Amino acid sequence: MKNLVIIVGSLIIAFGFKCFLVPHGILSSGISGIAILLGILTPFDTGLLNFVLNLPLLVLGYYKLGKKITVNTLICVISLSIFLYLIPAIPVTDNILLASIFGGIIGGIGAGLILKYSGTSGGLDIIAIIVSRTSNVSVGLLLTGMNGIIVLLSGAVFNWDIALYTLLSIYLTGKMVDTIYTNHEKLTMQIVTTKGELIRKELLESIYRGVTITDGYGGYTLEEKQILMMVVTRYETMQIKQIVRKHDNKAFINIFETVEVDGNFARN
Repeated sequence: MKNLVIIVGSLIIAFGFKCFLVPHGILSSGISGIAILLGILTPFDTGLLNFVLNLPLLVLGYYKLGKKITVNTLICVISLSIFLYLIPAIPVTDNILLASIFGGIIGGIGAGLILKYSGTSGGLDIIAIIVSRTSNVSVGLLLTGMNGIIVLLSGAVFNWDIALYTLLSIYLTGKMVDTIYTNHEKLTMQIVTTKGELIRKELLESIYRGVTITDGYGGYTLEEKQILMMVVTRYETMQIKQIVRKHDNKAFINIFETVEVDGNFARN
């Protein structure tokens, strides 16, 4: 299932590139953008260039992100390169502004889906994930920042109008990535329950997060309760709620956004 989603995401990215961005000389983000630029300036195919340029970063991803995400990334890079080769550069619209907007959004949807299912589209995605795991900066924001060099290249090679359209496309891609891929978002969960020990044991066995426990009592019933607090990612909240409800249907769960974590927080 995950591999199918990654392949579909690659197809979406390739469609956005070849049918919106490439026909108007607009670059995409990351290594794919450099591949598009070289494809325009040289006789080499964009898909082949995308694959070759991604190889060194795949090696980096293997050592820094692990085998699973690297294998998924390799699937994406190969399928994206094939789709870039097969899909003809036929513009859907002659309006360059619309091409910039929809090319960026469509590319961001594809990249967000791939990231959500434990893959990357290669290139700067790998660097962005590595940096995001050691900081509080989102992947989409990091990609937007790093892709400033693509804008400069676009302006230097073509013209600054194209560079600004490229910047718009890259910005929209980053926003769509952050909309779909929310793993960087951290939440604080407070669980008020009478089954604190049972819940604590299963949480520690199932969720790779620390748990802080304090004693309390109900303001109305004066019943003794335990208050469990933990900082988690958005994807983990559903599993935690299922664990809590399994032991205590009457538990009170409060979830709120965490702006910043300063301390030991494992980033899976």
